[in-house]
Amino acid sequence: MRSLLWASRIFIFVFLLAFALKNMEPVSIFFFLDTAWQAPLIIVVLVFFAVGAALGVLSLLGTVFGLRREVSRLKREAKNSVRSQE
Repeated sequence: MRSLLWASRIFIFVFLLAFALKNMEPVSIFFFLDTAWQAPLIIVVLVFFAVGAALGVLSLLGTVFGLRREVSRLKREAKNSVRSQE
């Protein structure tokens, strides 16, 4: 099982490396006020992927903190109910 996991990791790495090497031509990203950014296509894709992943993580933080508060509240309630039964 462990060798299958490593084989899949190596395959994914080689696939992404080949993708990156095939997409090295520069592209221009145009912003407001006639500003532009030129970078290789793979860098642009990586930046937008990273920004999207970061926004996804940030959007889940509220839920995670709310669930943590609820778990701590339930632990307190469970501890208090055990003490009251003794």
